[in-house]
Amino acid sequence: MVTRNAVLLHGLIYRDEYYDEGIPTGSQSNWLPWLKKQLMMHDIKADTPEIPRPFDFDYATWVAEVERFELTSATTLVGQSMGSGFWVRYLSEHPGVRVHKVFLVAPWLNVDREEPTDFFDFEIDPGITRRAGEFTVFTSDNDRREAMRTVELLRDRLPDACIRVFPGHGHFTPQDLGTTAVPELRDAILS
Repeated sequence: MVTRNAVLLHGLIYRDEYYDEGIPTGSQSNWLPWLKKQLMMHDIKADTPEIPRPFDFDYATWVAEVERFELTSATTLVGQSMGSGFWVRYLSEHPGVRVHKVFLVAPWLNVDREEPTDFFDFEIDPGITRRAGEFTVFTSDNDRREAMRTVELLRDRLPDACIRVFPGHGHFTPQDLGTTAVPELRDAILS
């Protein structure tokens, strides 16, 4: 029997947030703990890697953290914001990786170069959508401009990706959603 699993990846945590003991770690932020519990209640092993010093934009560190987990044809990958951008790069640069499903939530690829980093200097492989049984982008009609520009880029480079637009979901943070739950994402993963 193939055991389903999921790897849920947080987004960028800025230096001041990272060192603020009153702010949860990336893996404990937003809706990740809720989603992890929801998947585990459906017998899907769910892991939330904790990227050390994500504000350093060290791609090798991100790779080392996610490669501690099994990525197979039974794996669902979920990323929020920069975590989504990481999955796009990782899958583009690892053509042998095939997974069950990919969900990019409010993806961000630094399209407008608002951050001084080469983390996203790579070519998007349009074949990544064919290496997943399902490849879906969750976006909102009122997200930040940078994230909306990322979705435009993904729509252009990944024409086979399913783009789902949610009204009023902002950047899919608890402040934008008014909750730490994203039932639409849970339901899509479980379907």
